[in-house]
Formats: sequence, structure tokens, C-alpha cells
Amino acid sequence: MLKFLKGVVAGSGTGLKDLPYNIGDPYPSAWGSWSHFRGTSKDDGSPVSIFSLTGSNPQDGHLAAGRNGVKRLRTVRHPNILSFLHSTEVESFDGPSPKVIIYIVTEPVMPLLEKIKELGLEGTQRDEYYAWGLHQVAKAVSFLNNDCKLVHGNVCMSSVVVTQTLDWKLHAFDVLSEFDGANATATGPMLQYEWLVGLQYKPMELAKSDWATIRKSPPWAIDSWGLGCLIYEIFSGMKLGNTEELRSTASIPKSLLPDYQRLLSSMPSRRLNTSKLIENSEYFQNKLVDTIHFMEILSLKDSVEKDTFFRKLPNLAEQLPRQIVLKKLLPLLASSLEFGSAAATALTALLKMGSWLSPEEFSLKVLPTVVKLFASNDRAVRVALLQHIDQYGESLSAQIVDEQVYPHVATGFADTSAFLRELTLKAMLILAPKLSQRTLSGSLLKYLSKLQVDEEPAIRTNTTILLGNIASYLNEGTRKRVLINAFTVRALRDTFSPARGAGVMALCATSSYYDMTEIATRILPNIVVLVIDPDSDVRSKAFQAVDQFLQIAKQYNEKSNAGDTADAGSLGISSMPGNAGLLGWAMSSLTLKGKASDQAPVATVNSVMPASTSSPGLIETPSTASAHRVNSSTDFADQPMPPSPTSTDGWGEIENGIHEEQDSDKDGWDDIEPLDEPKPSPVLANIQAAQKRPVSQPVSQPKPQASTSLRAKSTVKVAKDEDDDLWGSIAALPPKSASKPLNVKAAGAVNDDDDPWAAIAAPPPTTKAKPLSAGRGRGTKAAAPRLGAQRINRTSSTGM
Repeated sequence: MLKFLKGVVAGSGTGLKDLPYNIGDPYPSAWGSWSHFRGTSKDDGSPVSIFSLTGSNPQDGHLAAGRNGVKRLRTVRHPNILSFLHSTEVESFDGPSPKVIIYIVTEPVMPLLEKIKELGLEGTQRDEYYAWGLHQVAKAVSFLNNDCKLVHGNVCMSSVVVTQTLDWKLHAFDVLSEFDGANATATGPMLQYEWLVGLQYKPMELAKSDWATIRKSPPWAIDSWGLGCLIYEIFSGMKLGNTEELRSTASIPKSLLPDYQRLLSSMPSRRLNTSKLIENSEYFQNKLVDTIHFMEILSLKDSVEKDTFFRKLPNLAEQLPRQIVLKKLLPLLASSLEFGSAAATALTALLKMGSWLSPEEFSLKVLPTVVKLFASNDRAVRVALLQHIDQYGESLSAQIVDEQVYPHVATGFADTSAFLRELTLKAMLILAPKLSQRTLSGSLLKYLSKLQVDEEPAIRTNTTILLGNIASYLNEGTRKRVLINAFTVRALRDTFSPARGAGVMALCATSSYYDMTEIATRILPNIVVLVIDPDSDVRSKAFQAVDQFLQIAKQYNEKSNAGDTADAGSLGISSMPGNAGLLGWAMSSLTLKGKASDQAPVATVNSVMPASTSSPGLIETPSTASAHRVNSSTDFADQPMPPSPTSTDGWGEIENGIHEEQDSDKDGWDDIEPLDEPKPSPVLANIQAAQKRPVSQPVSQPKPQASTSLRAKSTVKVAKDEDDDLWGSIAALPPKSASKPLNVKAAGAVNDDDDPWAAIAAPPPTTKAKPLSAGRGRGTKAAAPRLGAQRINRTSSTGM
């Protein structure tokens, strides 16, 4: 009964049941009498490390030293000293006698010896990692000895642990004590718990308990010896058995050997200070140490240094130990990008390092940083994100894209930089499949409607390409309303020849979305015009498109004759190679840079797509086929700009308030009504109109135009009413003047048709001749005689 009451009292307040952590599996080794366990937090499941020390009675010396270690670990804080989280002391009554257990909870760590075995590094990479770890431990020892005037007393492999980011940290503070070298009268032991230190780790003066010599020695004398023991253990790969083993230097690197020997000097006063070791040792000057050190003080570097460093980092990361890069450099890089201390060029290195992770780790360690960067106002960061979106876009979830990424990316559609607008278009190839129908129809299509009349011809071309690629993600109603208008009314009438070619290819790639009526009345009439296009590449694409749509018409006719009306209305060829090839073609157009021209293709080799031999009339687009490669990243200021398509396609009424009308269901193509089916047919209408025109005189034939091109130059304004009649560009030209009546002209009038000089003749007089009677009214005077020829109206028979 008494034992039960004691258990209840001991378990209340600070008992093990109240410890907010779960104790897991133990590690095979730990320092001294301590045990090292894996653990997790009961609140959020985050990993921790739990150290426990058991004593047989409250007066056990190990418990007293353990309480000293808990106190020191709680009060001493340094980046290279183990981080303290929680501690408690529990009394247990499991056995015949009560036991006292001390628990310390720290950040998750692993014994150094176990981590070295797990990494399995060799050669240069092993030496670089050891150099980095020893550098961290040396900084911790220097902090204790030089700044705090404390003596650790037992620096060795067991007193060093490794974090999840592969940092080495010092712990095991049970022996830690103040250095009282200034107290010359003191005679007792300076280290109260020095008996916990193994004899093999004790320098000569400590082994002899020569406290007078110890007090006269520098504060770092004991711990410099311990650091030498640590160096021997990590390079030999085994724990130190006795002091004599320290004389074996075969495994010590040549660049570290002089410092190693000075650390283990037999004279305490001549031992190397750890601070001098950090500053002067040649061994610590390697790529890994320099890279991590630069990242840790990144906020102190100027922009030029940052830019130079991050441009070299992707190649440098390949030469460093892969585990250190992923567990140490990658978190540092992500943190610096997230908080703005890193340059935009750091994103390239981040994504390259992230490509070495598994998909699950990439989503946890890289994607959150990337998503946060989309909210940045730095244009360089936005450009870097869009340029590399193919490396992480597939890993983004649809919800994150629709709610967090797209609202920030969409600002690039209206950016003043043409290069950023084009990169935004390219990003939509990857992001569009993850957007909701509301975002596609209510927002994205509005922006694309604006970009299809952009001042940059390359952007207009790429907008058409993008529409062809994302057509499959639009609903049927939106496709009916948008695609034909975008490809025929705008793309096929663009002054930029690659834009017209893109419109033809987009129509071919989306042929499965059009019914036979649309093909016959709205698509074929617009494509046929392009078979006499000034550009040979456009003509080639137009001929292939005509063949493809005529093949569809033939299939429709055959099925209609056979009575199969169920399938006759949907004859689009969805499996044509062109549908698959358009994406690759679009990417090449978007990524390759070139000087755009308003009238000539940019590429030196035109992409002529051969017709498929297996299916006559279909277009086959090989993935390796060359295409017009247009890019707006170059400066177009030195070239004449084409007239704005809004002046030629009649789409000038498109709403301007994109940002104010995001909730509208309109997409920018609603103001263009589909072309009504002509009644009668366009050919018959032109014939009837020609019959109704008055017959002009043969002698007054209007002079033919100098050019028969269907596309005016970029400096010539297209006729305003051209879009009102799709056939206006190829119809017979009307006479310039109306036919003259056949009535007889007045006598004395000159016939303009008979007189070739009529165009330059002097105009007839507009005033009447004055009467010859001279009055004598006020102010009137006789006309003074005039010199030279005078016009006199006479009626003589000679006609003069």
C-alpha cells in the first residue's frame, strides 16, 4: 500500500506519464552512462532525441554529474552545441529498490560513429565532410574555452552527435566546469566529476591530477588534447583504446598533421588554441567548408558576390557529397530564397538540387518555397520561376495552382516587358491542365484575347499556339465560341506570316472539335485564301490543311450516303499526328529566341509538314520538324510595327477592364458573332453583285493596282470594311467612277475622255463677265487698261 502511494506521488507533476514526448528505439551507443533514444512529440509528432540516465539511489555520483550536465546544457547556447528542449527527473519503483531516472529531450540527433557508418563517404568527399564537422566542433570548443572560460573535460567521438542537416554538435556536459586559473590559492580539483573521463582521453597533467599545473595552463589545454583524440578517432574509424595509439599518424591527412601534433603537445602551455586552428589550418580550406560558410553569412554579402556565387553553385553542387548537399545546402538555400537574402539565380541551384530528391521529398522540401516565391514582386525572381516551370510544374497540385500560383502568374500577361509576357504564355502550357473551368473561361481566355492583338508579332503567334494546345481543356461551349474566331478572324489575317501559319496548324490540330457545317462555311473559305499567301511556308501549310479538311468532308459525304448519320456529324480526326506534334512545335517556338520580322519567317528553314501516307489528306507533324521560331525577347523598336490587328479584324470592342471583370463569364471573344451562313452562297452572291454593277466605258478602265498581295505591308493600313466581306480581297475591283450618261454635252465643253490633258487643264472660270456699260455711281472708276492678253467674250464667226 505504501509503495502504491509513493508511485502515485512520484508520478504526479513531473512523472514520465506527463512527459510530452514518446520514447522510441534506442541507439547502440551513447556517452558515459547515458542511453540515447529516438522520440517524437505527442503534440505534432515531430522527431526528437531523448537521453536518459539511471541511478540506483538519489546520492549516486552519476546522478549528481547528470544534474550538472542538464543545468549546463540548458544555460549554454551556441549553434554548434546541442539544443535543449525539455528535462525531467522520475523516481521508479520497478525493482526491489527505487531508481531515479533523469530525462533530457533535445533536437533529433544521431551518434557520430553511427552517422559516419551510414554515410559511407570515401576519398575527397569524406575528407571535406570531416573538415566541416571538425570545424564546427572546434568552434564550439573555442566558444567554451575562450568566451565562457569553461572546460568541457571530455571532447571525444562519443560527446559529438550529428543533426538531421548533418551538422556536428557537442554535448555531454556532465564534467563541464569553470576554469579557475586565476585562483592561485585553490588546491582542490578544478573538475569535480573528472573521474567520469576515461583514462585514454586524459592528458598527462589530468591523469596525474596535477591541478596546480592545470591552473597555470591556458583554458584550452585540456580540451585541445580532447580535440586531438577526436581527430584520431574519426580518421581511424575506431574508438581510442589507450594514449599510446595517438602516436600513430598514418591515417591523419598531411594538411592536418602539423596541427594535430600541436594539439597533442606534451606541454600544456604549447598546445594549439582551437581558435587558431579554425583561422589558420590549411585543412579547413576546401569547397564544402567555403560553400556552407558563404551560405551562413549570406546576408552580409553584396549583390555582386551573391550573383557570382549562385551562378557557380549548380556546377559546384555536383562535386560535393550528395547527402551533405541535400540535407545541409538545400535547406539553407530554400531558407535564403524564402526570406529574400538570396538572388534570383539561386532558384536554378535549388531546382537542380531538388531534382536529386524523391518526388515525396521534393514536395516537402522544395515546393513550399517555390509557391511562396510566386508572391514576390521581384521581376528577376518571376522570370526565373517561369523559365524553370517545366522542372516543378508537374509536381504542383491543381488546388495550389488554381488558388495560389495562377493569380500571381496572371499578372505577367499585362506586364510591360514583352519577354515576361511570352514566358507567362509558355507557363500556361503546364499550368492550364490544372486550372478549373471557371478560371480557364473567366480569366485566362480574357488575357489571351488581349495577347492575340499584342504589339509584338511573336506573342500573337504564340498565343495562337497556346490556344491550340489548351483547346482540349476547354468545355464544348467555350470551344465553339472561341476557337474558330481566334484562329480565322485573327490568326489567319495577321500581318505576321508565322502567325498565319500558326493559325492554320492550330485549326488542323483542333479539327476534331468542328462539325461539318463549320468546316464548310467558316474554316475552308478562310484557309483557301492562304494558298496564294506571299509566304511559302504559309502556302504549304494551307495546302495541307485544305487536303485534311477536304478529306473530312469526303468522309462525311460517304457516311451520309451510306445512311450513317449518327457518326457523320462528328468526323474530326482526333488521333491525327498533328494533334500530338503541336505541343512540341509550340515549345520550340516559345523557347528559342530570334529576331522577329513582320513579313518574313524568322527561321532559316521552313517547316514543311509532309502528308501522311497511311491516311491521305491528314497532316503529320514530326516531333523533329523545324518550325517558325519566334521570340519577343529581342528589341523590336528598330523595326516598323505592323498595324494593330484591332483595326483589321473588327474586334476592337473587346472589354478593356480585365481586372475589374474577372467574375464575368465572358472570355473576350463574345463580341465577335459567328459568321452567318450566307444566303445565297458567297460565290453566287459575288456573281449577282457583279451583274448588278453598271457597265463602265471601255475607255475609262481603272488602272490596275500595282500589287496583288492579299496581305498589305506593315506600313499600309488595311481597308476598314475588309472583314465585312470575307471574299472582298479576291473579288473584282469596282470601277473608280460611275458610268457617265450618254446625253450630249454642252457646246464648248471639253470631253475628259477624249482629251488626255484634261487632268492637268486649267479649271473653267467661275465668275461672269462684267457689263460694258460704265456707270457714274459713287466710287466707280473707269477700268484701267490692262497689259497682256485678255479674255473677251465674242460671238464672231471665227470662234475667237
